[in-house]
Order: sequence, then C-alpha cells, then structure tokens
Amino acid sequence: MSTLADNLAAVRTRIEQAAQAAGRDPGGVALLAVSKTWPAADVAALAELGQREFAENKVQELVAKAEELGHLDLRWHLVGQLQRNKATAVVGAGAVVQSVDRVSLVERLAGVAERAEVVTEVFVQVDLGGPEGEAAARGGVAPEHAVELADAVAGHPSLRLRGLMAVAPRGGPPRPAFDRLAVLATRVRADHPEAGELSAGMSADLEDAVAAGATVVRVGTALFGSRPLASGSGP
Repeated sequence: MSTLADNLAAVRTRIEQAAQAAGRDPGGVALLAVSKTWPAADVAALAELGQREFAENKVQELVAKAEELGHLDLRWHLVGQLQRNKATAVVGAGAVVQSVDRVSLVERLAGVAERAEVVTEVFVQVDLGGPEGEAAARGGVAPEHAVELADAVAGHPSLRLRGLMAVAPRGGPPRPAFDRLAVLATRVRADHPEAGELSAGMSADLEDAVAAGATVVRVGTALFGSRPLASGSGP
C-alpha cells in the first residue's frame, strides 16, 4: 500500500507541475490508472487511496475486474482494440470505449447500446503514425478520417462522443505528435463542442501530453510498477 500511495502521489505531482508549467489548471487533467495485468487487489488498494477511474486493454480482464470490484463504484475504460463481437460485454460493463477506430465498430456499439437502453461514452482513437510518417501500428483511425469518424459517433443517440485519444508514436519525440492531435481535436470540437476531452500521454510522456492540452493521461507503470506478465514499455 505504501508503494502505491507514494507512486500515486508522485504521479499527481507530475500532473500538477506539468499543468502549471503549461499555464493550465491542474484540475483540468484527469488521471486514468491503467491496471492491465495487475490483480484486482491492487486496483482496490488504489481505489482506497482515492483513485476512481481505471483502464484495461482487454475486454475479458475489464469485465472480470468490474464484476469483482463492483462494490467500489469505479469507472472503467477500455483502451485496447475492441472486436465487434465483444461490444456487448464492454457496453454491459458500462465502460468508456477509448479505442473506437472504424465506422463498423461505431455502428455495432450504437446498436448494442440502443438495445440495452444505455448511452455508451466513446473516444475516437487517432493513429499518430511514427517517425517521418511511418506507420506505428498502435491503433487508431488515420488523422485525415478522424473528423468523419467523430461525425459518425455523434450521429448516434446511444453514443456520447467525449473526444479523441491517441498513443505517441514509437521511436520519435512525443510532443510534435501530441500537438498534431491537439489541432485535430480543435477541429472536432468546432462541430461537436461537447467532445472536449483529449486522452493522451502515458508514464513516460505525460508532461508532453499535458503541455499539448491533454485532459486525460493514462498511467500504468508509474503507478503499479513494471508489469508482471508483459514485456516492453507500457502506459
């Protein structure tokens, strides 16, 4: 518990300092704890420290933890890629879907949410590419189609468009990519003022994301430590 408490305090301090450096209100940047591969006990421990919003990469893990920790009244987000055949499960869990990247998924989510008589909140995920425009394979719609996809989401009463989400490209500086994302977010908000959220930044680059206008940062490693079941760097 002490390590999680220290980590949470350190991350919150980083967010506050980044916001202040950017001339922003720290209260305008929300922390999303990415708990993928970590046990529900760690999520519960962070919840006891005041963290209420958590994210998973896989639907199965999200649903399992949401059910086990249902008594804690947490808000869950899916940040990994979503297959159409798992839309019912994620909508049923009441999760925010941050990885909407194609029209067929929009239509599937809208249909499931409509039948369940709920409104599902979504972000459009944008592929920021890689160095010199190379594909980064990190998921998302191509930037030139992001506005069109946002329009598709907004056209369904059973969906609520919250904004854009993206992952910084591998092998390149994150700030220019986040700046491009911020410009795109401004274009989306021009047509959809309610879509004011920008989900960007992870453990290694949250300061760059906050400087570019992120309203949500997705942090895993800096909170929980190196993941026990995954290799490589994470959120």
